[in-house]
Amino acid sequence: MALSNNVIGAINFVAVLLSIPVIGAGIWLASEQDNSCVKILQWPVIILGILILIVAFAGFIGGFWRISWLLVIYLVGMLVLIVLLACLVGFVFAVTGRGSGHRVPSRAYLEYRLEDFSGWLRRRVESSYKWNKIRGCLSSTTMCSELSQRYRLAQDFFNTHISPLQSGCCKPPTGCGYTFVNPTYWISPINNGADMDCLKWNNEQTQLCYSCDSCKAGLLASLSHHWRSADVILLVTLIALVVVYLVGCCAFRNARTQDLFRKYQQGYT
Repeated sequence: MALSNNVIGAINFVAVLLSIPVIGAGIWLASEQDNSCVKILQWPVIILGILILIVAFAGFIGGFWRISWLLVIYLVGMLVLIVLLACLVGFVFAVTGRGSGHRVPSRAYLEYRLEDFSGWLRRRVESSYKWNKIRGCLSSTTMCSELSQRYRLAQDFFNTHISPLQSGCCKPPTGCGYTFVNPTYWISPINNGADMDCLKWNNEQTQLCYSCDSCKAGLLASLSHHWRSADVILLVTLIALVVVYLVGCCAFRNARTQDLFRKYQQGYT
């Protein structure tokens, strides 16, 4: 029985360690520029990681100190958390499965279209109330001013790979036919009817294309990229947690069997 309890405690300590990448993924998302302006996924991930840590720690204590009710809480609680983590992994995979950049002639960077993304993601940015808050957050960053400081010549800018946010928010769509002055200042459009965003472009540095659908699309592209990266971490952690949980269940059942057998022997003698 003691050996089995020690095994359960050691297994639950591994589960404690597995909460770290989940919490870390949430903190990493919160530190990213796009996620800090939207605040959708990071807190559910962080909270889920903390709950895994608490439940696993309860199982760790219950295993080493032979506290049966703590082990029961661990087995039930961890099962619920594994199901929640699996649902979160599947949800992120589903909502980020659509949406990719489009190549434009004579440009190294990609451009993005709002209609390419899932309906759930689009609803996060289509509301004027929601977007006004996000736009204010994005316009307070230095992502566009950095382009102006880095690139002086048109060809240098056209040949660079900029982020989806910079592509959507810091410049007008290529189809509008604007003439390059610097990365955030464009003049003389020749085809304003090519895209509704052509009329939304403003050379005022606090405006630029922050009201454009291309900016919303760039934000969703950036979110999708970061969410998919975090989803890989969560998927690996989920698989490891399932393995640890199954081994823990076997060890717990073995411990209970040994305990019942010992009580039976004591009653028989």
